[in-house]
Order: sequence, then C-alpha cells, then structure tokens
Amino acid sequence: MTTSPSDRARELLRGAYDTHIHISPDVVERIIDDISLARKFKELGMAGFVLKSHYGSTAERASVVRAAVPGVDVLGAISLNRAVGGINPLAVEIAAREGARTVWLPTVDSVNESHEREAPGGAGGQSKVPVWVKLQLELREQGIEIPPVAVVDEHGSLVPELYEVLGMIARHKMCLATGHLGRDEIFAVVDAAVDAGVETIVITHPEFPSQDLSVGDQNALADKGSLLERCFTTPHTGKVTWERWIENIRATGPERSVLSTDLGQVFNPPVEDGMALMVDRLLDAGINEEEIYVMAVVNTRTVAGVKSE
Repeated sequence: MTTSPSDRARELLRGAYDTHIHISPDVVERIIDDISLARKFKELGMAGFVLKSHYGSTAERASVVRAAVPGVDVLGAISLNRAVGGINPLAVEIAAREGARTVWLPTVDSVNESHEREAPGGAGGQSKVPVWVKLQLELREQGIEIPPVAVVDEHGSLVPELYEVLGMIARHKMCLATGHLGRDEIFAVVDAAVDAGVETIVITHPEFPSQDLSVGDQNALADKGSLLERCFTTPHTGKVTWERWIENIRATGPERSVLSTDLGQVFNPPVEDGMALMVDRLLDAGINEEEIYVMAVVNTRTVAGVKSE
C-alpha cells in the first residue's frame, strides 16, 4: 500500500468528515493535537471531524477548536464508559446541551470487551495490545477496578437507564454509535433506538475482532436503517484483511457504509491521510467514484448531522 494518498483521492474527499478519530489532548500519547489537525483538514478541503475520547466528553473542546480554526466543523462526542458514569443520562444530557454530536455506547468498558480481555489468549495476555487496553491494565495494576458497563440485563433486555439515554439522543437529534458491544447487544440496542426515534445509528467497526459481524448480520442491521462504519485502522493493523473489508462493502452495498479512520495512534499513518488512503484502496479494488463519494462524503455528512453539498 502506498504511503502517500493520490491527488484523485484527495479531490474525492472535499467536503468529507472523519467521524471517528483519537487525538490530543488525551490520556495516552497521540500523533497530533486537535487544532493542528483542524488546520490540516482546512488545507485539504475536508469539512471536519468528530473527536472521540474513551474517557470523557469532547463537546467543550470541539467548540474551542471551531473558534480557533474557523471553517472547519469540529464536533464533540461522549463515550459511555465508566469514567462518565457508564449509561448515565445526566452525562448525555449535559454533553448534548454543550453541542455533542455522537454518543458512543461503551467501548473500553463494555461487557463484551471485558470478556475478550479475560478470555484465554485475550488482550490481557498479549504484549502488543491497543493503547487503551494498556491503560486499562495499568489502572488495574494500580488497584483501580473498573466494573464493566452493562447495556442489557441477564434476560437480554436493555437496562432502564439506556431507554432514557436513547430518548435523549432522539430528542437532541444526536448520532448513536454502538461502540464495542457484542452482536446480541447491538441488535437489542438498534431495535430499541429505532423504536425511540433515533434517526442516525452507526454500527461501530463491524469487522473489529470484538464485533466481527457476519455479512448477514450487517445486512440485517442496515435493513433497520443503520450505517455500517468502515474504519481504516481495522484492516491497516491486520485485524481483518483488506480483501474481506472491501468484500463486506460490496456485499452490503456502498450506500449502507460510511468511511472513517479511527486514527490518532502514534504508530499509524497521519490522521489527515487515512480517509484518502482508504479511497485509494477502494479505487484500486474497482469501487467507482460515485460509490466512494456516497461512503466518504454523503454518509459522513449524515453522521456529522449536516447535509451533503
């Protein structure tokens, strides 16, 4: 794979958002800070990005970046991990009033990820693990126990506070992202979100190992109105092959996929290059420009809550 995006890819991304990135300031080292990235997006003609933190709301921070770099639409979000109280309706309401766009359901503290780390050969026994797993393990070594955040009870029904959160997301017209939930949790959440009137639902990196959704499941979720998020880092870091990643796009329909990068790690390519590198991969695989435009621009703008140009 080339390390420099093509001019053709750059041009196709004018007006696009990257709706899933991890950058400074953060609790772990990142490759770039938010204001510097906003300036790079402006130079490239990209519309903006969504700031993701596993540990807090980025809504206030996003408003500062928008003021510092006019013309780039930087959006905040909140992830419902233990650091914000888990499935905490008050935290969601405050984030919404501060302008947050996306609510991620539990990621690092999901029950699903907890099971993955405790399984034989899971992340807890690996030397090379994601930076957030290293942080979780460090906290545990310091005696800070982090109970998993459940979204369903022992019968598979949503916990009561999640219904309240879904109502808030619908009322504030925010985007719901499924985080690192497991397959059955995702289906339960999507059904309830549709019933609650949530208009924008994103299935977070369905190829990621702790999700690993089949094509049948991906199609079923898309049939319910969800967008399937195709993250750059999932194939780039070898969690899935590029061939399978692209085949899943073909099998579910490009119009039901949305591109994002999940970048910001110091060992990965520059954040501002990720979307274009994906576009080059798709072009090389024979995906046409119209289909790429839908995934990279139309659908990212939907996730960001703005109309396509």
